[in-house]
Amino acid sequence: MIARRQFLGLGGGFAAGLLLPTGLMAKTARGQVSPLLDPLKQPKFVNQLPNPLAPSYIYAPTGIDAASGLNLYEITAQKITHSAGLVDPVTGTALSFTAWAYGTANQPPVYPGRSFNLPSGTGVKVRFRNGLDPATDTYLPDVPVDQTLDWADPLNGGNPANAVYTGPVPLAAHQHGGDTESLSDGLPDAWSTFDNRRGRLFQDLYTYDNTQEATHLWYHDHAVGVTRLNVYMGLAGNYFLRDANEAALQLPAYPYEVPICIQDRTFLSTGELFYDAVDPANPLAPVPTHLPENFGNVILVNGVAWPVLDVEPRKYRLRVLNGSDSRVYDMTPSNGMPWVQIGSDLGLLNAPVAQQTLSVAPGERCDVILDFAGMAGQTIVIRNNAKAPYPSGAAVDPKTTGQIMAFRVSQPLSAIPDRPIPANLRPLLGPVPVLAAPVRTRKILLFEGTDTAARLQTMLGIVDATRPTLNGTLVYGDPITENPQVGDTEIWEFYNTTADAHPIHMHLVDFRILNRQKFSGTIAPKTNSDGSSGGVLDEASIKLLGRARAPGAEEAGKKDTAKMFPGEVTRVIANFKRPGEYVVHCHILSHEDHEMMRPYFVGPIPPGR
Repeated sequence: MIARRQFLGLGGGFAAGLLLPTGLMAKTARGQVSPLLDPLKQPKFVNQLPNPLAPSYIYAPTGIDAASGLNLYEITAQKITHSAGLVDPVTGTALSFTAWAYGTANQPPVYPGRSFNLPSGTGVKVRFRNGLDPATDTYLPDVPVDQTLDWADPLNGGNPANAVYTGPVPLAAHQHGGDTESLSDGLPDAWSTFDNRRGRLFQDLYTYDNTQEATHLWYHDHAVGVTRLNVYMGLAGNYFLRDANEAALQLPAYPYEVPICIQDRTFLSTGELFYDAVDPANPLAPVPTHLPENFGNVILVNGVAWPVLDVEPRKYRLRVLNGSDSRVYDMTPSNGMPWVQIGSDLGLLNAPVAQQTLSVAPGERCDVILDFAGMAGQTIVIRNNAKAPYPSGAAVDPKTTGQIMAFRVSQPLSAIPDRPIPANLRPLLGPVPVLAAPVRTRKILLFEGTDTAARLQTMLGIVDATRPTLNGTLVYGDPITENPQVGDTEIWEFYNTTADAHPIHMHLVDFRILNRQKFSGTIAPKTNSDGSSGGVLDEASIKLLGRARAPGAEEAGKKDTAKMFPGEVTRVIANFKRPGEYVVHCHILSHEDHEMMRPYFVGPIPPGR
């Protein structure tokens, strides 16, 4: 049994560490011992960083939707061979790996996926097709499916759980951060396969209204129980909205605007992807098995390992996205230059915020400026010192995961004006809106227990003594407990009883972080509906400790994902604008795949749901 990270009540002790093999040999889900690629022997700051805002990288419409007259994008997930700039350390020959990628009939699939770059207020139709033919495109043997989880299971149990799954791949594309109708959200149960097996919420054609202000959304796979694997294989891309306010600011634009998607991966010596799925410390665990987190030892940025960007001595706008499974990045430039943050997940801040460390958890986005003026000839390395698990796990290796990428100030200054950063970032929009008074407050529990195979299981639940049959931890398939009505504004309080930070993501809404506050409380054990061991946080025992602290200025904008720190209650406020089913979950992908996700419903819940 994995005994770790109990923070309140039930147990003592916290022994966190990297879950990937510490050496260069790995036991695969097939029971074989295979050598891993040595990250110390890979080139760093040699391969150029691609810019996902390059004109050739932007999606073009594939047609017009006849019913609505809107531009139509028909996008297919396909298998490709991708080069991340890795090499065989003995021969020096280039290595490549199998990936899954999004593309259209006219634009071949690429990893990461091509970027949407659209005007706010102009809707589009998008059809995501699953082009992964199970005859040739199933899960890699070293990125295997754990079928003991609650997952899409297209074969309805027709493949033994202790065997390598070779059936059809279920996919469901989610627009992360979108103010989107429920059936176009790409919910976990909206999956489909190449041979047209479908989840209960499948919809063939999505509508993206694009009514939000200028922002950095992204899209990624979200199929229930296999999100971590499908994203690991490459299914993610950027989605940008533009508006008049952003244009009025005259911020750095392409090629001086550069999306930065950071993902960590581990590779076999052959160059193929490896995702750890064996737990020799737990004899009850199946093979392959889910593990609590996944931390890769190679850092990819825009699909390239430790790249470099040659820049001019001027300002660059960087649209930073943490697309990793589990890893948080606390990033600092090697020369001490400040990050100037101008936006967060869902739009621009009121004013720029200078900071030495840029902290980005999985799912979060940061809109930042780096000013390279006066630095001609310098190479600036972006370093990372975030522990894993965050914030109190193992230290990063300063020679591998402690480095992200580099900027080489080697290009002559062009004639394009290098304008100052405006002091008011929302001249046409006004300040970030303050939401109306809440109609209710909900208490949400964050907890780590164990499943029936003695594996660590991350869970959400409720803290509500008035509902004793549901109080405490809940699994994904339990009855809906959060049911705001359309137009309601609510405060959700997330009580983190674990020793890890969890980046909690709420679909549909743009929330504001109100504050964070330390607390104590008593937890009683609970047996969940799936037989796993959870807990109940005694509502009467909760004691708030010290003063609540307001979010930093960099978190004061519109958010859809926020770090919930251990031993703290994090309070957020949100308005629920649209009816239908949505989910709230931890954006550590390994956590959401193993029960740290719950559905909620806005408006009257239909019979049978």
